[in-house]
Amino acid sequence: MRTICWISCVMWLTTPLLSHAEPHKVEITFQNHQLSFKADGKLVTTYHAGPQVAKPYFWPILTPKGVPVTRAWPMEKGMKGETTDHVHQKSAWFCHGDVIAEGISSGKKIPHVEGIDFWSETPGHGKIVCVEIQSPTVKDNHGTVVTKNVWKTADGTPIMSELRTIHFQALDQGSLLIMESTLTADVTNITFGDTKEGAFGVRVSDAIAVKPGGGQFTNSLGNTGEASIWGKSASWCDYVGKVNNQTAGIAVLDHPKNPHPAYWHARGYGLMAANPFGREKSGFPGQKGKKDLVKLAKGQSLTVRYGIYAHDGDTNAAKVNEVYTQFSGK
Repeated sequence: MRTICWISCVMWLTTPLLSHAEPHKVEITFQNHQLSFKADGKLVTTYHAGPQVAKPYFWPILTPKGVPVTRAWPMEKGMKGETTDHVHQKSAWFCHGDVIAEGISSGKKIPHVEGIDFWSETPGHGKIVCVEIQSPTVKDNHGTVVTKNVWKTADGTPIMSELRTIHFQALDQGSLLIMESTLTADVTNITFGDTKEGAFGVRVSDAIAVKPGGGQFTNSLGNTGEASIWGKSASWCDYVGKVNNQTAGIAVLDHPKNPHPAYWHARGYGLMAANPFGREKSGFPGQKGKKDLVKLAKGQSLTVRYGIYAHDGDTNAAKVNEVYTQFSGK
């Protein structure tokens, strides 16, 4: 098997990230198809991977002060004034909106999708099925858990396997979740289609979103707002606002050794997604004229790594850039 990837760097597991002299205690527990991540006895997030979900997702995501930074709907319904658009944007997730599996029918055709849609959850969508969760481990105040997924068509035909490792660390101003995914074309040749609908994303709390909450998002280049960020490349994006009069935010980090840099499908209504697969057809300004789709021949693998940093305070107070620097191994 030939692998298209970079060698996994685990230096961050042995070097505390911007933490005080007394390390924070982390805990990962597994029960009923769910993983719970706690820091200093407080819930940070729950990873939902049961057979009923279209794809695994993290919800809720809480800062050290307990501020929820992602939207509760549709997992929790009936919250006063909360938006109910885009049912597929469940807090935080990883997938792609057009995965073309050579020789395998996608079933029901979804508009603007050539292959299988793992993003939208409209009729005929694919499903990322978690088939194994290994026992979590905690060492040197870092937690790690390995999971295995199978990407399937709507009728249950496997097209690709995934080894997904989640790392967890608590910091003074926030909590860092790192997802390392190795996608393997073990069934057939795979092409990641050219669409904006991908890939490692979060849907922030309405209170943090530009609309309706009055929040703001910033990228690693210092740009702010949708017009300056959407479809362009950056190392990270951070969404910040006030929830119950407390300033908090959530950042998504793109590792610099990922084989394909992220272009940001980030919107003022609260979506923020790092997309390594979109090209010219996606409409991304930063990919204009580019048509080199990401492909895996049967037997090949692709490894990517992304981070979520849920934090109290604004971008500067939470030291987002410093966290990114250590996350990236620079």
